[in-house]
Amino acid sequence: MSTGAIVAIVLSSVVGGMLLLGILGAALSEDSPATSGKKATPTAKAPVQPSKKAPAAAGEPKEVKPEKKAAPEPEVKVVAQKATFTPSILNDGGAFTSVKVTITNNSDKKISVNPLYFTITDTNGTKHESELGEDEHQIDTMDLEPGENSSGIVTGEGKFTPKYVTYVDGMFGDGVRGNVS
Repeated sequence: MSTGAIVAIVLSSVVGGMLLLGILGAALSEDSPATSGKKATPTAKAPVQPSKKAPAAAGEPKEVKPEKKAAPEPEVKVVAQKATFTPSILNDGGAFTSVKVTITNNSDKKISVNPLYFTITDTNGTKHESELGEDEHQIDTMDLEPGENSSGIVTGEGKFTPKYVTYVDGMFGDGVRGNVS
């Protein structure tokens, strides 16, 4: 084969792959909550109502404070804690930092959990991709049904101080962040 033919095959493969990724990304974005037809409803503070009890001694009515409503649970919640790195049998040395994460599905649909869906950002603002198979207690790959949660370790390469962990369902979409305590 000529060099030109090889270059043409490689370029068409790259363009085809990019087209496939674009179609996949568009299909995934159609399923995201941002485009599923759910609209955010603004919340307004309730006005302060005067009490129906007798006026105060000074002749002014007492004000009744509105009850504080609990904030709704986020659809996906990530809690992160510093953890000790425990090398797995696949680890061949080097410095790594581990964070224990607990992910909870408060939504009404199934979510996927995968170590590759997490990143760790350190106190310097540097984002660290999750390293597979390095920590013995790595979080498992699974689906979480509504109301379920799972815990495990997410590990980044290098020695650093973790600030927060970000989870993105399916590697595309909006991330959910949990500060490391």
